[in-house]
Amino acid sequence: MRSPESVVRTLRDRRVVAVVRLPSGDAIREVADSLVAGGVSCIEVTMTVPKAIRYIEVLSAEYPEVLVGAGTVMTAQQAEECIAAEAQFIVSPTFVPEVVTAAALQGVAVVPGALTPTEVVCAWQSGASMVKIFPAARVGPKYLSDLKGPLPDIPLLPTGGITDQNILEYIQAGADAVCVGSWLVCPNAVRDGDFALIAGRARRLLQRLEEGDIGHEAGEGA
Repeated sequence: MRSPESVVRTLRDRRVVAVVRLPSGDAIREVADSLVAGGVSCIEVTMTVPKAIRYIEVLSAEYPEVLVGAGTVMTAQQAEECIAAEAQFIVSPTFVPEVVTAAALQGVAVVPGALTPTEVVCAWQSGASMVKIFPAARVGPKYLSDLKGPLPDIPLLPTGGITDQNILEYIQAGADAVCVGSWLVCPNAVRDGDFALIAGRARRLLQRLEEGDIGHEAGEGA
């Protein structure tokens, strides 16, 4: 099991977490293959997926290059079961103190959800490894930048409504990484077996980030 610090470093380095929220996990291997082919190797399987814990176990065992986490974790028992299945990080849509405590006791990275500055600070002070900003689509990148002003040392992970069209704005606003859900792991594409679409969108996300890096370097040298 990786330390929370190591997981946060990996998330910051890879920058994109693919969120798998599907009506079935039957195609989980194909989804993982397509994401990895596209360059995305951090995957969050939400607890809303039937048999989610089993699929977390499968990915953790069969894809050692992938950082596998559990999402929509709402109870300490769920957190413990996900950790037993080798989830490397635990994510919640809200701040649930018992989830943070359960993960921290086992030395596992935990990312509770928050939105307001007060919620963000409470989550961070409780022992969070990062804080998830959700729903990011309702507040946008500028809000993230506003949070980072007074809270520069709290790593933030925005989630909700992120695509290739706005990912760079979130990173430039101070996101340490981003979660990308149904735009990337598109339920219709999975249903139709169109895994090439998922791989292509993964590549587009990383291309956008690379373009931003080049622009940033050019600006620094100007």
